[in-house]
Amino acid sequence: MTIWQWADAFSDISPEFQVTLGEGNTPLVASKQIGPSAGLDHLYFKLESCNPTGSYKDRFASAAISDMRSNGKTRVVGTSSGNTGSSVAAYCAAAGIPAEIAIVETAPPGKLHQMLAYGASLYQVKGMGMDPNVSKRAMEILQRKADRPDSKLQISAFRFAPEGMAGVQTISYELAAQAEAAEHAIDQVFVPAGGGGLAIAVARGFEDPASPGTRYKKPAVHCVQPSGNDTIAGPLREGADRARAVNCTSKISGLQVANVIDGDEAIVACRRLGGTGYLVDDQETWDVQKRLAREEGIFCEPAGAVAVAGALAAARAGELPRDHHTVALVTGIGFKDPPSIDLMIADMKCPMITVEQIEEQ
Repeated sequence: MTIWQWADAFSDISPEFQVTLGEGNTPLVASKQIGPSAGLDHLYFKLESCNPTGSYKDRFASAAISDMRSNGKTRVVGTSSGNTGSSVAAYCAAAGIPAEIAIVETAPPGKLHQMLAYGASLYQVKGMGMDPNVSKRAMEILQRKADRPDSKLQISAFRFAPEGMAGVQTISYELAAQAEAAEHAIDQVFVPAGGGGLAIAVARGFEDPASPGTRYKKPAVHCVQPSGNDTIAGPLREGADRARAVNCTSKISGLQVANVIDGDEAIVACRRLGGTGYLVDDQETWDVQKRLAREEGIFCEPAGAVAVAGALAAARAGELPRDHHTVALVTGIGFKDPPSIDLMIADMKCPMITVEQIEEQ
């Protein structure tokens, strides 16, 4: 099964134009140690790292590139901090469509190599992702480049590519179905945020009347951000109606989005479902990334650990009841960000030994 099992709920694209690599249908795994140690009896991880290119962005790319095929578009222009670019490059390769992708300055090498392997044309833009003025200017130029009849701008945000983001709503369809099968409601969902599109998609998916599990209440959807990129989570918690641009200081790849893109709508969507915002610092995120690997067997990139860090912050603050069924989205696999893995295993080594030395180990 793929996201296209939910096609009637999010798309009218004919099957002949659908481009799929087997995205979606990702596992929902109960926490074995992290949840119970934090006083959470029912903490679950939605492993979006199990998608074909290693992140939830495959849901976006499948819907986005399929929409392009159905409309006769044959050239992608886009921008990415890494995961969107990897997904778009992969699905463009599958569809035979060339992709030109502008990359943020701080994208990790693992993501760049993945995009290049799929044959995408890449360039990194100095200051993009960190400086809101540079990021805004870059998007304006890319929009002009995409204003050709054969082209389409692909940025994983409702503001720029709602057709692709509709595919991301399938996360909630799956969660609702998984809850239905387990015969219990999901009470809380924690979502990492850069530009805010994922939070909107998750909220809309649960609000969609086509979603399974409608006999249960809709869960609260919470937005979690690095404290160095507080465009949405802080304003949401403070009761503000609008997101804010910042000079990003976070080193969490994938969530370095200094501009307000889908931020205003994310605040509305989360608040509508009773959610709030949580901020976690980078060190806390790296610590949770390490714990996920060593206590749960889950190998994720730092951005994939942010939602879990947010759930733990909520538990410490007494804002997450022990008996609630809580889901944290683990959005990307560890291979995406090799430098963070180097940091995780800095205290370990793998020595070269002779066969005679095996018994000494």
